[in-house]
Amino acid sequence: MGFTMKFLVLIFTFLFSNGAYSEQEIDLEVNMKNTGLAYKNAVQAVDIEGFNMAIDKFITLIESSKRATFHKKPKMSLQGLDKVIEQARLAKKLANERGLDSAKPALKNIDDLRKKYHELHEPPGFFDLLFGN
Repeated sequence: MGFTMKFLVLIFTFLFSNGAYSEQEIDLEVNMKNTGLAYKNAVQAVDIEGFNMAIDKFITLIESSKRATFHKKPKMSLQGLDKVIEQARLAKKLANERGLDSAKPALKNIDDLRKKYHELHEPPGFFDLLFGN
């Protein structure tokens, strides 16, 4: 194998292994903060262009969150993310077909799902530990 071929193999190995590693490593906390900001921007959008940019970013961030490692109830966590994506896509469809106000119920559903699925990952409170709830 010539030097050029070895060099190319080395470069491709580095590129693909680094890409695979970076896709697996998701800082879920940072990602969720960015997701929250994108959601807030979608809710507060005053025109369809701003809404579409925010909701598209939101969907992309949620999709990337699905690659994170969930230690508690991973199946339910992924199911929750899928439900959120479904509601976000519905909100986008409604906003583009009928106007921003028609997206509000789907956006509210996203917030309700967030509250429901965050309970899976919150540490138990003092009284939960004390009384075993």
